[in-house]
Amino acid sequence: MSTYEIIFKLALSCILGGVIGLERESLNRPAGLRTYTLVCVGSTLAMIVSIDIYLQYYQTVNADPGRIAAQVVSGIGFLGAGTIMREGASVRGLTTAAGLWTVACIGLAVGAGLYIPAVAATILILFVLIYFIKFEQFITGLREFKGLVIVVEDRPGQVGRIGNILGDMGVLIKNIQLSRIEESDDLEVEMLLELPSGKTISDVIDELNRTIELRKVDRLN
Repeated sequence: MSTYEIIFKLALSCILGGVIGLERESLNRPAGLRTYTLVCVGSTLAMIVSIDIYLQYYQTVNADPGRIAAQVVSGIGFLGAGTIMREGASVRGLTTAAGLWTVACIGLAVGAGLYIPAVAATILILFVLIYFIKFEQFITGLREFKGLVIVVEDRPGQVGRIGNILGDMGVLIKNIQLSRIEESDDLEVEMLLELPSGKTISDVIDELNRTIELRKVDRLN
């Protein structure tokens, strides 16, 4: 592998990672231009090193050209986990984490000399990030999500009763988290609910209160 080819690969990965990073940066995401660029260039370098080691030692040892590069795919998960944040009953940063993982794969592709797939993947990713959000907003606009935190008596079958009540109302539980309040032996239930058309969060609270005594109620949004 010539020096010029190595420089070209690193420069191309810098451009491809930077282009995707710019889109994330424009939305003030946890990982932006610099992070995406570094991940892409680093992945390319890892692939270059893997290939170079293989070409140097394949005649004397059983070298695997994909061993170093394979660690990038799994290792990038730790970086992606740092971009995921929990806010109330919702989770943010999953798209950014997925983008970092995909950019790492693009960097590996560039390092392996797969320029056309790398460029095509970059274009597709930009298309998804820019245009799919409009489609996502349209679909999400047809549904109503509400966060709700209730405190109830901690006794057997309590969570099941809550689920049955919500199920009878046609309300879907998208996320739920339970925590016991030690001082009072009560149970705190935090939920992200998808409400059907014609139902409000007030209707849900009233129905729950009719069947289960609610010690405390908080609306998250």
